[in-house]
Amino acid sequence: MQIDLNCDMGESYGNFTIGQDELLMPLISSANIACGFHGGDPAIIHKTVRLAQNSGVAIGAHPSYPDLQGFGRRNMPLDAQEIYDIVLYQVGAIAAFTKAAGIKLSHVKPHGALYNRASTDMEAATAIVHAVYYFDRDLVLYCPPNSCMSMASQQTGLRFVREAFADRTYTADGQLTSRSSPNALIADENIAAKQALQIIQQKTVLTVEGTVIPLEADTICIHGDGALAVPIANAIHKLLIENKIRIQSPDAANGTPQ
Repeated sequence: MQIDLNCDMGESYGNFTIGQDELLMPLISSANIACGFHGGDPAIIHKTVRLAQNSGVAIGAHPSYPDLQGFGRRNMPLDAQEIYDIVLYQVGAIAAFTKAAGIKLSHVKPHGALYNRASTDMEAATAIVHAVYYFDRDLVLYCPPNSCMSMASQQTGLRFVREAFADRTYTADGQLTSRSSPNALIADENIAAKQALQIIQQKTVLTVEGTVIPLEADTICIHGDGALAVPIANAIHKLLIENKIRIQSPDAANGTPQ
């Protein structure tokens, strides 16, 4: 059994520091690097790409709405063309640094409010998928299972992997609990690790309502900006190793399109 562990990284900018990328990188298999719109800047992107390269971690772009002040978590009324343009622009920024480093860009994972919108908005999802596909059709899109992004990927012929979250709670309808809710985040590393293991082994998750629902995933996300990011990553890494589950990126696993 195998799973990809991905983490959102490079979300610092200027003198503002967030996350602990150096401590997280050895524990994961894929890094989603902020592209400068919600976090990150050229120096941070360069540093994070090098850090991932030195750790043998697959590198992905983490594009968002242009919302640095709101960390990309506020909705913006961008139309499909605008979404296509900002995603293409941001993927190109990360790809410039990977090309200069002599390595390949592996995947794309939208961030925050853009990710949430494209999960249920087919127009936004298609704009993202087309931006990724026409930039490089060999890239992989990280998205929720049974989402508009997964459907748009299937229609376009873009490879995607199904993503679930270790450090977020789910509602009975299979959606992430809104961050405006006090129980949106899992604040105990052991609970987060057990949730990750349940998703991998049982293909289910316990919801905030107390019900168990199906949830299949090829990659598990850890948020790098969380206060407990490092303890959670350590707990998940340890539990997966104990259960003989290999941690490797989709490229390393030689996966096939869903």
